[in-house]
Amino acid sequence: MTVMNMANALNDALAVALADDERVVLLGEDIGRTGGVFRVTDGLQTRFGENRVIDTPVAESGIVGAAFGMAIAGLRPVAEIQFLGFSYPAYDQIVSHVGRIRNRSNHRFTAPLVIRIPFGGGIGAAEHHSESSEAMYAHTPGIKVVVPATPSAAKGLLLAAIEDPDPVIFLEPIRVYRAIKEEVPEGRFTIPIGVADIVRTGSDVSVIAYGATVRDALASADTLDADGVSVEVIDLRTLSPLDASTVVASAQKTGRVVAVSEGHRTAGIASELAAIVQEQALYSLLAPVQRVTGWDTVVPLKRTERHHIPGVARIVAAVRRTLED
Repeated sequence: MTVMNMANALNDALAVALADDERVVLLGEDIGRTGGVFRVTDGLQTRFGENRVIDTPVAESGIVGAAFGMAIAGLRPVAEIQFLGFSYPAYDQIVSHVGRIRNRSNHRFTAPLVIRIPFGGGIGAAEHHSESSEAMYAHTPGIKVVVPATPSAAKGLLLAAIEDPDPVIFLEPIRVYRAIKEEVPEGRFTIPIGVADIVRTGSDVSVIAYGATVRDALASADTLDADGVSVEVIDLRTLSPLDASTVVASAQKTGRVVAVSEGHRTAGIASELAAIVQEQALYSLLAPVQRVTGWDTVVPLKRTERHHIPGVARIVAAVRRTLED
């Protein structure tokens, strides 16, 4: 075990994948000589060479298109897009080609590629640099969407994503890159895609979160524990396929659910969670499902960003509303 932050853990996972499998290649803007915008790929080009860690032009559609071609030709590409808000030029490639190749070819071809994308706010960058539009990728057939919340989960999930026979959008919460340190297993290990993690058990209310909001959910649970409220916290880890069975079982146990997402409120992940709970656990509910989300606006500038991102105060308030019913 080695103590790492999330950026270090991701770098370690990529190094393990590159060393173990010659089919693995990395490509993206500035990932080689400068180590990526968040230094996640720092040192990998020096170690593995320019043919394995490839600097690309500023052309997101070209990056994903090239990775798609590599994947169906037998490689295991890991593409990096600098921010989620910069992925939109590649959206056509992802929706029209990457996600459809298995069905289009009647299973003769797959696209075993990973698209790594930093996402979310909390660094005061605003707009394209702080987007949390993961719901539109979770809504896309043919791709998986993975979101780690901790360094160890980041390493295990990324290695699992690289091994997966189908395309994976791997979203990395920007404000967690260097905010958490923990012991991470050395060498190769994987965490199954599509399986949520109950990171804190409780009996009064279930708080369901993912990515950076897991930390806020745990902090909220600590605050509420002082008042005698027992909070169960679930880290989804995967948005597609979503682990509905774990969510529903928790809802049936506690009878109260708060769904947390930094993404937009309308048609977002929190809305999907609310629908799943009310379809499959309605008669267990003691109160309506509460959603704590970002607003249906462009991410604001730094001065007001804290009002947009779901924080501890908003989560605690939502939990208290469920207890009033």
